[in-house]
Amino acid sequence: MSRDVIAGGRAVLGIELGSTRIKACLVDGGGAVLATGSHQWESSLVEGVWSYSLDEVWAGLQDCYASLVSETERRYGVRPSSYRAIGVSAMMHGYLAFGPDDELLVPFRTWRNTSTAAASALLTQTLGQNIPMRWSVAHLFQAVLDDEPHVAHLARLTTLAGYVHERLTGRRVLGVGDASGMFPVDPVTCTYDAGMLAVTDRLLAAHGDLPPLADLLPEVLPAGRQAGTLTAEGARLLDPGGTLRPGAPLCPPEGDAGTGMVATNAVNPRTANVSVGTSIFAMVVLDDLLTGADAAIDLVTTPAGLPVAMVHCNNGAHEIGVWTGLFTDFAAALGLDVDADRTYAALLRAALDGEPDAGGVLSYNYLAGEPVTGLAAGRPLVVRTPDARFTLANVMRSQVYASFATLALGMRLLRSRGVKVAVMHAHGGLFRTEGVAQRLLAASIDTPVSVARTSGEGGAWGIALLAGYLSHAAAADLGTYLDEQVFAASAGSVVAPDPSDVAGFGAFLTRFEAGLEVERAAVRAL
Repeated sequence: MSRDVIAGGRAVLGIELGSTRIKACLVDGGGAVLATGSHQWESSLVEGVWSYSLDEVWAGLQDCYASLVSETERRYGVRPSSYRAIGVSAMMHGYLAFGPDDELLVPFRTWRNTSTAAASALLTQTLGQNIPMRWSVAHLFQAVLDDEPHVAHLARLTTLAGYVHERLTGRRVLGVGDASGMFPVDPVTCTYDAGMLAVTDRLLAAHGDLPPLADLLPEVLPAGRQAGTLTAEGARLLDPGGTLRPGAPLCPPEGDAGTGMVATNAVNPRTANVSVGTSIFAMVVLDDLLTGADAAIDLVTTPAGLPVAMVHCNNGAHEIGVWTGLFTDFAAALGLDVDADRTYAALLRAALDGEPDAGGVLSYNYLAGEPVTGLAAGRPLVVRTPDARFTLANVMRSQVYASFATLALGMRLLRSRGVKVAVMHAHGGLFRTEGVAQRLLAASIDTPVSVARTSGEGGAWGIALLAGYLSHAAAADLGTYLDEQVFAASAGSVVAPDPSDVAGFGAFLTRFEAGLEVERAAVRAL
């Protein structure tokens, strides 16, 4: 019984700090979801920098964990006090810089910031591999180039997942997938590329006096390796009430890209997944390493260290949520009490009634800058010609198309490099409304899209599966564990691209590319 699993401390806890929601997921030994908890939050734009305060991190984690415990107690009549294993995940990349006394030197700079263009370009040119603006090493080098005072006091760098994990366990480690968003990783050694470290150290030394980069970065661990245990201090941080006991093992902390791969069972070569949230990104596990430095393609790894081509877009489905708020407010103005989730689903379903090319309505979901299309900043837009058919259905189809358009440009580049995807496995809250985002994503990348029943559980479920893998790693690799222990009985739906939708999206994408000049003008003017 699930109650006995929880009461006996045999359940597994996964926590992920996403861009708009912190989520906790409790699973049993087979990965079945027992309970969930969540906390809503938003990044703040402070003096031009997208950030979250560390106080917000811990307040959010405690609220999220409390909501998980409350649901568990309501459903099973038992309050969990220990776990078989715990995992922590968070949004990848960004910059958390600490001094020798563990003080945060500058506010957390998230993946959304696009202020590191000069450093990104120079590192890419020097290393011969794309170093995106959001990677930790780009943030560090930009701080060096800008002669920021905090650099002189720098003792260590980490990601958000690495920071939370360290506070819970005392271990300064990082999963290999998350680490590959800090600095390039060698898939053979499953740690930072030694040659590139040496080159980067020389580059940094030319601009200032810094410790070796290897001393600043966390230790790298692959999936299946124990990464410490929950300390008494860590237990109090999660559960100030004191019910949670220390001692549970933790898996290596991972980024949301890695947990998305796990949650969609896309960790073996020639598998692929797409995660849709505030940002949107596709991960394609490679047979062989890609060479060169394409600006739209990141070279990262799975949580087990296999090479991955990643197309990461800073802007995802956020604008659909904004439109949901607008129409929810409109309903309230009419005296109607309409739940926001119901509005969201209704707007998405309306998109299916839109014309294949969205009737000439053009949308941009660019809340932040978008490196894939060369935008340093973003301005959400809806643009139409006088003869466009400006209906609700076309506006919403345009919004969904906009969420996928930049990804489609990156996937087009991957195909030109010979990378083929048979089926794209998708997950994220956008897919909770059955049949809409799945169909239109298939059209946008001209590839069948699979959505599993668990697609809405997202990264918190994925990191819970990685934590559960700790007790299976000696007997099976990660892909085998997922195939046999988690997904063996799982059935997902697969939707093939509709030719009419494919042609319609192609017309939309042509306008989208041409209209980027309008987006650039909006950034300059507003």
